[in-house]
Amino acid sequence: MNLLKALAKVSSMTLLSRLLGFVRDTLIARLFGAGMASDAFFVAFKLPNLLRRLFAEGAFAQAFVPMLGNYRHQHSHQETRAFAADVAGLLGLLLTLTTALSMLAAPLLVWLMAPGFWQHPAEFHLTVQLLRITLPYILLITLSSLAGSILNCWGRFSVPALTPALLNLTFIGFALFLSSAFNPPVLALAWATFVGGCLQLLYPLWHLKRIDMLPCPRLNWHNAAAWKVMRQMGPAVFGVSVAQISLLLNSTFASFLPEGSVSWMYYADRLMEFPTGVLGAALGTILLPSLSQLATSDQPERYSALLDWGIRLSLLLALPATLGLGLLAGSLTRALFMYGQFNAHDAAMTQQALMAYAIGLTGLILIKVLAPGFYARQNVRTPVKIAGITLLATLLMNLVLVFPLHHTGLALSIGIAACLNAGLLLYGLIKAGIYQPQVGWQRFLRQLSLALMLMALVLLTALALWPDTGSARIVRLVSLISLGATAYFVALFAQGLRPSDFLQRDRFRD
Repeated sequence: MNLLKALAKVSSMTLLSRLLGFVRDTLIARLFGAGMASDAFFVAFKLPNLLRRLFAEGAFAQAFVPMLGNYRHQHSHQETRAFAADVAGLLGLLLTLTTALSMLAAPLLVWLMAPGFWQHPAEFHLTVQLLRITLPYILLITLSSLAGSILNCWGRFSVPALTPALLNLTFIGFALFLSSAFNPPVLALAWATFVGGCLQLLYPLWHLKRIDMLPCPRLNWHNAAAWKVMRQMGPAVFGVSVAQISLLLNSTFASFLPEGSVSWMYYADRLMEFPTGVLGAALGTILLPSLSQLATSDQPERYSALLDWGIRLSLLLALPATLGLGLLAGSLTRALFMYGQFNAHDAAMTQQALMAYAIGLTGLILIKVLAPGFYARQNVRTPVKIAGITLLATLLMNLVLVFPLHHTGLALSIGIAACLNAGLLLYGLIKAGIYQPQVGWQRFLRQLSLALMLMALVLLTALALWPDTGSARIVRLVSLISLGATAYFVALFAQGLRPSDFLQRDRFRD
């Protein structure tokens, strides 16, 4: 399998979904601004959105894909399909019960996620109402992710990568055409979450049928492998998703801050999702099945080489994205969100959060590559231990930074913690002898450093010569991004870095 080609395909599909997501958020910002209604929805959507990230972006796969790959390698096709059906049955039962209990406990969940809302009864009750509508999305997206994990194991990466676009299309349709039919209008966004989840579940089922892997969920209490997936799923999800859990916890702190804080952090995080999804989630998606196969066939040298390829490619793409987000944070927030009810103050506050988040972008992307290095070997304990350390560090930084820096301090704590998480994962892989850096790292880092310096110089010059005058913001933003990217890749090319340097490392599956 050509992994670079697969990465390009998955990234392009994810890019489409992210672009639709920007259209969605621009519409929400224009229609609802950053006030009580939007804060209520973003808190209500926080829990389902957390589950979307955990499952749709591959965290569930960390527990399921290695087991599925083993089963496929050691058992017949019919037995593999039966295993998937057993996992679907147990998972469906677990999530149905969880969803039902969560809907009953919605007031308690809102109080836990945003205790500051308790002081404002209207906002609190609206959030509870929105949460009860959005909670079934947890069940829908989990089963959809189960289907996507199976498709990824069969090399059908495009379908799972395109599935998230259906949710964004539903949001756009409801916001544009149905919001006036609800009272209050923000209810349209909650119902869009539910309908979008239904579409995301139905879409991959046809493709599963085509590969004869459409599971009919069943409750088999005696399948030890299915129960092992259930036991590992919680720790695995926690291990790769500490940043998302931190975002959920940050809502607790943000609910005590001035009105709009939750929304400012949400919009900044949405901008962060673009590179983390297009680069990080895509890399993790294509690496995990290949790593699982190499672990099963006991090929440690090729395993290490594949990890090295993923790390280099992550740095090659993540470092310029980090630099670009930091330098263009103001241009991004004004061009994409500053319309209608979303004013200049909202844009400035979102810019501050985005710059703080950007510090951890490279770390977030590296986590998507490094964590599968453990999970493919069915080592859950190490990344979970690291995630626990990282989460504790995040909470401590929140307590220290929230008072002087408010919502920006909360974002900064997540950025720093992401770098800590990635560093500990890398150290653990090297210490365990799982990963050994390949030759050529000094030259590679020197090439990256010079290219990043040129990119920074070009962007700073362009920002000084082309100030934001309020007109043609999108044209200006696209031009700045194009200038920065061109300077970066031209500098790399001039130093001798070629696409073939990565193509020669992109075939690790037989």
